[in-house]
Amino acid sequence: MPEITIYINDKECKSAAGRLILEVAAENGFEIPSMCYDDRVRPYGSCGVCLVEAEGMPRLFRACSTVAVDGMKIHTNSERAVKSRKAALELLLSDHDGDCRPPCALACPAETDCQGYSGLIAMGRYKEAVALMKERLPLPASIGRVCPHPCEDKCRRELVEEPVSLAFLKYFAADIDLNSEQPYKPKVASDTGKKVAIIGGGPGGLTAAYFLRAQGNGVTIFDGQEKMGGMLRYGIPEYRLPKDVLDKEIALIEDLGVVMKNNVWLGKDFTLEQLRKDFDSVLVAVGAWGSTAMRCKGEDLEGVYGGIDFLADVAKNGNIFEKQAFKGKSVAVVGGGNVAMDCCRTLVRLGAEKVYNIYRRTKKEMPAEQIEITEAEEEGVIFKTLTNPKEIEGENGRVSRIRLQIMELGEPDASGRRAPIAIEGKEETLEVDAVFAAIGQKLVPAGLDGLEFTKWGTIIADEGTYQTNIPGVFAVGDAVNEGASIAIAAIGAAKKAADAIDKYMRGEELKALCRPYVERKVTKEDVAHKEKAARARMPHLTPEERRTNFKQVNHGFTEEAAKNEAGRCLDCGCQDFYECKLIKYSAESGANPSRFGGANHKRGQDTRHEEIILNPDKCVLCGLCMRVCEEVEDITALGLVGRGFDTVMLPALGKSLGEAGCNNCGKCVEVCPTGAILKKAEKYYTK
Repeated sequence: MPEITIYINDKECKSAAGRLILEVAAENGFEIPSMCYDDRVRPYGSCGVCLVEAEGMPRLFRACSTVAVDGMKIHTNSERAVKSRKAALELLLSDHDGDCRPPCALACPAETDCQGYSGLIAMGRYKEAVALMKERLPLPASIGRVCPHPCEDKCRRELVEEPVSLAFLKYFAADIDLNSEQPYKPKVASDTGKKVAIIGGGPGGLTAAYFLRAQGNGVTIFDGQEKMGGMLRYGIPEYRLPKDVLDKEIALIEDLGVVMKNNVWLGKDFTLEQLRKDFDSVLVAVGAWGSTAMRCKGEDLEGVYGGIDFLADVAKNGNIFEKQAFKGKSVAVVGGGNVAMDCCRTLVRLGAEKVYNIYRRTKKEMPAEQIEITEAEEEGVIFKTLTNPKEIEGENGRVSRIRLQIMELGEPDASGRRAPIAIEGKEETLEVDAVFAAIGQKLVPAGLDGLEFTKWGTIIADEGTYQTNIPGVFAVGDAVNEGASIAIAAIGAAKKAADAIDKYMRGEELKALCRPYVERKVTKEDVAHKEKAARARMPHLTPEERRTNFKQVNHGFTEEAAKNEAGRCLDCGCQDFYECKLIKYSAESGANPSRFGGANHKRGQDTRHEEIILNPDKCVLCGLCMRVCEEVEDITALGLVGRGFDTVMLPALGKSLGEAGCNNCGKCVEVCPTGAILKKAEKYYTK
């Protein structure tokens, strides 16, 4: 067969005559996006995604249906081709209805595959569930115990009765794995020869270390505390997170080959500049260890403590507990977040006679988890809501009382919560022996010379790549941008930062990839047919059992409870997400799903076939399923039904796939580029 020579992106490419441009490109190492091409069927040219430009030609060519001609000079990513490809993708997205990712995963800062691990737990495949979790989260047993689970806030099961208990499912499966003979560890890639220094061994630093090491990089963590863990160890009490669980998870990270150096302080034992000289890149994950001031008179008195300082003191040496420093005392904790609840509940366990919680809004507005508020109240904490510290008074330099301003709620503030307003002339005074400030945390900037900071005193880092103003220095976690947040947020940022650091050290372009997710709007009516199933209740110690010790409060799910709870998942997200060409190409081109407005079809899925699900709302009319069915299997089970905008790929006359002659070969599933045709999984679909 005669040979031709063409040029693709200025590279000389040889091929047999009669080959399509797409085929010649593939033979020579170029990927041209296409959603309607398969070498088993005749060219179709329907999707418009494979458009390329040929020099000297006024129009663009469809690479999947145009035969290459000797001497052609093809550009796959010219401005015209990229612009047209993006428009084609946006048109396809405009009537593409289906959840790319389930709302739980979209709500998780670490983008954990909640739907995936729930499905695996429901089937009893716990090891696989943990492996899936650890694609995003290397500390599932710890985080499953303490995460405030924003995923559950978005769970659509709530439209039926209550959300799926996703955090506790994570905790359940991770414990099984952690206590097994061979806990899951990722494979470590071959050595890259590159070295990364991480300052801070909290959830962000540990996560980045895990992923950077798995990528084959040398990793060393430097931390000022005696042990790794950061706020997970020193900011969260033992009764919520037993430290032997945290120790096991950290040990697995160390076993990957991560070097961990404790009791070394930035600015004292080493400098940022030293690390820049000795390592190829540096990640700053120092956290926010300073307590925010209450800005009221008397907070410099003896007996006023920072909430984080207090929790760390108890966690580190236990001397407060042993000396019964607060036994029989009356104390006040100012703040309404989880740190404030941790302080209150720790003080109860240390024997304080009265523990007051001071909060300027109502319980409804408290940012703490509801379970933390409920359990604190069960343990005897006295809530003084709609009050705010006005002055801390003392005798002989030590706290003796706290004056509170009585508040009321006005209009919503910038956060959406109703702003607290002082009621002139109304006060209350409490006799107290100590006051704990737990209203916020801030970065302690020692040793971070040269970095740029926000007006709030946090490190400025790029939101997509986490680069700072210093080349090769990245930053994540509570010390960055908007400041202190939940642990899973630091973990999510650390995973992305690890990927960016790895690319940086390989000399690749750093570019944040934004996926144009499509999300369905679901109402109570849409799930009204789902059978109701009660949410599993976590067995736990009674309030009486809890008050005098630091034993873990929760007992964990039984296997039966966990399987049943996981089975409540509605399987909202697309099962074909990781193989979906539409989302892949749309992300690469920066396509905007909402650019082209208009009507959308809502046909729903057809599950009548015993093995295959048809979802025409995800179909892009590429024709591959119809063509492979007819041209390869000599069957016409699928075809184009309707006309114009209402055209759809389905069996004719409203028949099911089986009634239309399907032979269960599965080739239609194999070639579908978007998940419009799927094999039924082991987990059922019509709960």
